[in-house]
Amino acid sequence: MNGLNKGIRKVEVSLKWDPSPTGQPPTDLDIVAATYPAADPSGDPAYVVHFDSRSPDGTITLNRDSKNGQGFGWDEMMTVELNRLDGRYGRVVIGVAIQQGSGTKTFAGVQNPGLRIREGYTVLAEDDFGTVLGSTAATVAAFVRDTSGEWTFHPGITGYDEDPATFARVMGRPPRA
Repeated sequence: MNGLNKGIRKVEVSLKWDPSPTGQPPTDLDIVAATYPAADPSGDPAYVVHFDSRSPDGTITLNRDSKNGQGFGWDEMMTVELNRLDGRYGRVVIGVAIQQGSGTKTFAGVQNPGLRIREGYTVLAEDDFGTVLGSTAATVAAFVRDTSGEWTFHPGITGYDEDPATFARVMGRPPRA
């Protein structure tokens, strides 16, 4: 990288899906962000941001939360201001969890899911969860701070078979085989 490159600074993570068919329980997907200390980037998260929460320093905010996928366009949105994140943090993992209130639901049972991650108007990643249809949750991206302090984007969808609370604790680790 040259001296003019600022790395990834601020991203928006957006999630959408269609409401459940009539007579079916509502489908509720949630964006989850876990922040990890630079000293232990794959250990336990320092904190987790999900529905009804934001980061202690205000750098990660859930701007929109849907409980059923109703609405036009993107149902959930999270803003992650990496450029403002304290230097003691070295990794942020973004995931999506399906609430399991009415029985086990996987991505195969979600109507038209979509994910978009962008910085400004630049789309960094888009996905439909087609590679993790049998999973109840998935990590969708990681942002890692390099030795110069710049953040880099690491895309990739990895499925997990965990309830939302367990997923939030283990999403920074490789999934169990």
